[in-house]
Amino acid sequence: MIDAQGKFHQVPATWELLPPGDPLYTRRVKAAGEHWCVQEKVGRKTFSKGIWAPAQTIAEVKIKADAERSTAAYANRLEKQSQRRDAEQSKYVEDFVSEVRAFLQFDPMYTAWEAKLAQAVAEHATPVGSGTVARTKRIPIEQRAESAVIAWMRHQTTAYDSMKIPRQKGARREVRRMLAYRSRELLDSYRRGDPIPKACPLQRGLAKEIS
Repeated sequence: MIDAQGKFHQVPATWELLPPGDPLYTRRVKAAGEHWCVQEKVGRKTFSKGIWAPAQTIAEVKIKADAERSTAAYANRLEKQSQRRDAEQSKYVEDFVSEVRAFLQFDPMYTAWEAKLAQAVAEHATPVGSGTVARTKRIPIEQRAESAVIAWMRHQTTAYDSMKIPRQKGARREVRRMLAYRSRELLDSYRRGDPIPKACPLQRGLAKEIS
């Protein structure tokens, strides 16, 4: 095995690889003692490939963890955790929809469209594990809401997904900047209460979501 510094290490004969996928096994094997984490970097992302550790340690951890999982107390704890996560997710979606609407601030005559857009954006952006800007904690929720709206409009009201963008540094960023400007102009027309043409890309995008 090769470490981050490029140095080769021979895996001990009494060790085995614990595959990724079971967080309980992983946490306890790490806590039990010596181990080597195996990771693969693809682009900017790093993926776990498992943990090398003594085979006896892995076996003991699995036996104890499986025995614990078979108890009613463990099942009850999991159920409570699931209920708590569901409640937290529901509250977050509710808060996120409110923040999206606070960003949109459509004229009263377009309140119904504001509500539809906020719901559509939330459905795309808030699912756990979606990897969208709405799931990050690095920026305030009001910024997440604004970014999620612009991202939704980029994919649903423009030809971005079918564009052939040159593979040169900054090209994609510039295209996104241009499309974001157009999206903000479109949103401003709803905020001002301007007459909206029947071919409005925002309404077409929402129609696709509903159909």
